[in-house]
Amino acid sequence: MVCASQFRQELKRAKSGREANAEMPQPSNGTASETTGLLSEQNGDARGSLTILDCFRTVFSKHQTAGMESDNKFVRIPAQVLHVTKVTLYSNYVNILLVFVPLGIVAGAMGWDPTTVFILNFFAIVPLAAVLSFATEEISMKLGQTMGGLLNATFGNAVELIVSIVALRNGEIRIVQSSMLGSILSNILLVLGCCFLAGGIHNTRTGTARGIEQDFNSTVASTMSSLMAVASASLIIPATLYAALAGSKEDTKGNILVLSHGTAIILLILYVLYLVFQLRTHANLFDAEQAAEDEHTEEPQMGPWAAAFVLVVVTIAVAICAEYLVDSIDSLVETAHISKTFIGLILLPIVGNAAEHVTAVVVAVKDKMDLAMGVAIGSSMQIALLVTPFLVILGWIIDQPMTLHFETFETVVFFLSVLVVTYVIQDGKSNYLEGAMLLGLYIIIALAFLVYPDDATEPAKPERITSMVARSVKTFVGL
Repeated sequence: MVCASQFRQELKRAKSGREANAEMPQPSNGTASETTGLLSEQNGDARGSLTILDCFRTVFSKHQTAGMESDNKFVRIPAQVLHVTKVTLYSNYVNILLVFVPLGIVAGAMGWDPTTVFILNFFAIVPLAAVLSFATEEISMKLGQTMGGLLNATFGNAVELIVSIVALRNGEIRIVQSSMLGSILSNILLVLGCCFLAGGIHNTRTGTARGIEQDFNSTVASTMSSLMAVASASLIIPATLYAALAGSKEDTKGNILVLSHGTAIILLILYVLYLVFQLRTHANLFDAEQAAEDEHTEEPQMGPWAAAFVLVVVTIAVAICAEYLVDSIDSLVETAHISKTFIGLILLPIVGNAAEHVTAVVVAVKDKMDLAMGVAIGSSMQIALLVTPFLVILGWIIDQPMTLHFETFETVVFFLSVLVVTYVIQDGKSNYLEGAMLLGLYIIIALAFLVYPDDATEPAKPERITSMVARSVKTFVGL
């Protein structure tokens, strides 16, 4: 209706233009000019064609939707729903993969081949994670810095949290632990490595960075790496205690559970203190990162209620796809001969962090390294200090033996990764070589877990773990 009305208005303007041209004196020699009737008719046709094209642009434009200001609610409400749908779909190029969402749900409901179910839901969760991140950002724009930070902390890793909750409810403790560890490693090695590599190559070639290195806030990076070191220590202590109690008559698993519950509570308190540190007491330290964010701040594209509705719908979709994804893992392990540890540590983190990976690399190429560091290291901290302890407490509530006792090999890999990242970022500068080193380390770890069997769970001797950790600590402090 709106398009037809606009077309009629343009048609009237075209007719009036032709009448005005007819009243103007024509050349006596009969030669054509810009005021002849032939050209005026052609102009009218061109205007009509442009009007139809404008109608299509209005329908598919993410900036406006016809009928949103209508007084008729039967016109206004569908128009608003259409506008929110367009804004959501146009928010990220990866949303083209949303076609896999109904396919994955149908495949899981119809009981298709487990490998097919896993692949379809694997690709379905990738765009859902991007939409979830977009809706969270839209809401946080209206809530201010403090509440927005809390909301981003809550929903920033919602996909990993939902997948882990589904796996924890099904008793898949190994999947939960490996996915948490994999999310941390993918952020501090894969994402940060890609940021350093892409940003270093691009800015060295274009000369947009000072010299041949990119700078970032070393104080903020040092604070984040220190918290990551604390998180790694919280995994080393349960592993060491488990090995020390291997020959004891005491209830080893019960003691590890008690230690894990207490440690989880302490880690949650530390994360709350970090939020206060970042958003309140020492906000000036994060001014550079905040300035980088403010430089690209945009007006919200939808209202908070519409964003909340999108958030709820997408969360439900993620939960359904995650349910089918987790249920197909056992059959996939048997048919594809891939260990659960590799699936949880390498494959699942790619699903949940795909949108953040792209965001971090894009801002790094633009020489906004403080923002890239906030995405990569900040997301790792949320997993280590918020999501993992929360899952331990949740397992305590639903009577699932979720602990912070990871396998010895996984614990050592995590600690060494944090050690390497700490050395790389301690000078507050980055280049493409450091990015290549981080990526190389991540690929080595991925290959190691590809050949790492699920039954490799023999407890290591206490003295071996103690000596290994002691050597790592000595290297860390430079002794």
